[in-house]
Amino acid sequence: MLFTAEMLTEVLRAALAMSLLLLAGDWASTFVYHVPEHAFGRLHCRIHHEKKQTFQHYAVLSRHPLVMLDGFLGALPYLLFAVVLWPISPAGTVAGLLFGEFHVVWRHTTKMGWRSPQWVKALCRKLCVVTPEEHWVHHEKGAIAFGDIFTFFDEPAQQWLKTLVQLKKQLKRVSRRV
Repeated sequence: MLFTAEMLTEVLRAALAMSLLLLAGDWASTFVYHVPEHAFGRLHCRIHHEKKQTFQHYAVLSRHPLVMLDGFLGALPYLLFAVVLWPISPAGTVAGLLFGEFHVVWRHTTKMGWRSPQWVKALCRKLCVVTPEEHWVHHEKGAIAFGDIFTFFDEPAQQWLKTLVQLKKQLKRVSRRV
């Protein structure tokens, strides 16, 4: 079976929509929700980083309203980009959302004893994709290992966190004077 130009175009549109959804969604989720929540909020840190939490509190499996709210707020950028990318390729948009959801569950499997095989770690390293082991570092040390899907967001996210923490300190100083 030969690929027609139309089929190739559709595959390329799907790959573009999926890639844009994952990149833009991860960027917005990291820099608009996740990092500011570490600097100013309590919801995410309470849900995601407390030592006493179990796997169900980390992932999307919990039915606790605060856990669901944190998950929804983290997923909201992906959903907003999905609306924008849907006209480009519904199949690519759905594939991106499914991959994103798979990655959310997969990156939380360390708590259950999962260890990524070396070939998976090597592939993820080449693709700059966060492994469960790398994500666990973020659970243990909340100020590092940012980027829910892509590792290349970690360093700029750490800088953004430092900036926001400085801003928070300045706002506290100003509010004390008033």
